[in-house]
Amino acid sequence: MQPTPVQPSSAAHAAGRPLRVRQLGQCGYRAVWRAMQDFTDRRGPDCPDELWLLQHPPVYTLGLGGRREHVLASDGIEVVHSDRGGQVTYHGPGQLLAYALVDLRRRGLAIRRYVRLLEQSVMELLADLGVAAERRPGAPGVYVAGAKIAALGVRVRRGCAYHGLALNVDLDLTPFAGIEPCGIPGLRVTCLAHLRVRLSVRQVAALLVQTLARQLECRPDCRPGGLPDCHPDRHPQGGASPGRAAA
Repeated sequence: MQPTPVQPSSAAHAAGRPLRVRQLGQCGYRAVWRAMQDFTDRRGPDCPDELWLLQHPPVYTLGLGGRREHVLASDGIEVVHSDRGGQVTYHGPGQLLAYALVDLRRRGLAIRRYVRLLEQSVMELLADLGVAAERRPGAPGVYVAGAKIAALGVRVRRGCAYHGLALNVDLDLTPFAGIEPCGIPGLRVTCLAHLRVRLSVRQVAALLVQTLARQLECRPDCRPGGLPDCHPDRHPQGGASPGRAAA
């Protein structure tokens, strides 16, 4: 299936604040986590928002609400306790990670509204590809025929959000059998490839940039890849703000 071109829907999108977009390739989870915390801690009131697009090597992550018993069998896959909201999920090659570093306070966005914007950006992308998607009450994310195709997990610190969403494009879904995804026993997962949408992660990322920019009413500004100011000798720390949203 070929993607339908996505066009800006309003003058606000074209003339809005810039959204700096970085294509980072494949990066380890901990390194990106540290970089997100560093960026959030040092950003000022005029700092442009950023969107980091990448893939992770195989890793299970437990959010602040996650319980280790939801990891049924890790089979050698690293398990990381993260500071995002939500329960347990899996990341691996073939899955698009879109980490949005957004100043919610500047935009006047409450965290629940922001999560719905993230969900809507994925739902619009899927609609453009001919896939009908939906929300599930009480379980943030995006679903297709009851199977989860995108997970969300957000952290808010100093009024600014980091982490974001994971969209299953074309990946081996077997590792999801080693967990109770999002803490829900028996939850099915799917990916675009299983829905006969044959696109690369990079192609899907380009579409997501457009739908997310529309939702945030901002202007994509593509920048060179590379993590800004990553400190590999420092372990990620939880923040002072309790703000978070479940995946």
